[in-house]
Amino acid sequence: MPPINKEMTSLEWAMLLTLSLLWGGSFFFQAIAVRELPTFTIVACRLGLAALILIAVMAILRLKMPFDRATLRALACMGFLNNIVPISLLVWGQSHISSSLVSILNATTPLFAVIAAHFFTSDEKMTKARLLGVIVGLAGVAIVVGVDALKSFGVDVAAQLACIGAAMAYAVAGVYGRRFRAMGIAPIATATGQITASSIMILPVALLVDHPWTLPMPSWPVIGALLGVAALSTALAFILYFRILATAGATNILLVTFLIPVSTILLGVLFLHETLQPKHLFGMAMIGLGLAAIDGRPWKMIARVFGGATVSSPQPSSRVRD
Repeated sequence: MPPINKEMTSLEWAMLLTLSLLWGGSFFFQAIAVRELPTFTIVACRLGLAALILIAVMAILRLKMPFDRATLRALACMGFLNNIVPISLLVWGQSHISSSLVSILNATTPLFAVIAAHFFTSDEKMTKARLLGVIVGLAGVAIVVGVDALKSFGVDVAAQLACIGAAMAYAVAGVYGRRFRAMGIAPIATATGQITASSIMILPVALLVDHPWTLPMPSWPVIGALLGVAALSTALAFILYFRILATAGATNILLVTFLIPVSTILLGVLFLHETLQPKHLFGMAMIGLGLAAIDGRPWKMIARVFGGATVSSPQPSSRVRD
């Protein structure tokens, strides 16, 4: 298998930006849903509807899902790590803190991905720049959470820690998901399989904990939010996710989590009347600086500019492949 620790192509960047918009919208949709529905019911609806959509797409494209034991086991593990754990934690967190703050904390995913990739992969090892990025980024997390967390452990602090736990789960899932490339499973099959597996696993939890049959009928905005988060932010997003993961690597794809807060904050301010404290913005800037150090591309661009590199004669190693 060729190494993945590389600069992304222009097509991969375009897909990454699209993915950031789709996942940024998920926080907006969930912020609407948590007003009327409990956590596991939202997660079950999101994953269940997305699974039905992807199964239909598979049928239309006449693609078959592999059903050997090793594949099913891998899909179940991926569904647990990449869906059940992080989405449940994020939805619960959003019931107590703003969607903008949730998305900022979720942007720490690449920091934990760098650590996980160092220990569990052979071609995405820690470098000095990435170590510096992790340290700076975690300092940003400390600023976002604030010193108040040391004084009293309230529900708001618990919600923020839940979002950080979700970021850790996403990071591990990003590294774990690399195996599907080696197994030769198509991205859409991987997306369909892991979402279907996770929807099957979360359904009994929602039934036992939330008793959804006792809940009042949700309003049309909530129904629309569930459809949006399932079709756009889950079904379509995961097709892109596994497509990028197969070629760009775990660390590169998780850079999407820094792009997500931009769209989430805009949606939250414009439609949900959310506000952010100065410490949240400063902490996000620190997290962004850490991610820039991990990615390395901004520093390379600066070095080329001040090092006298010209556009007319770029070095082969610095070109972005189309």
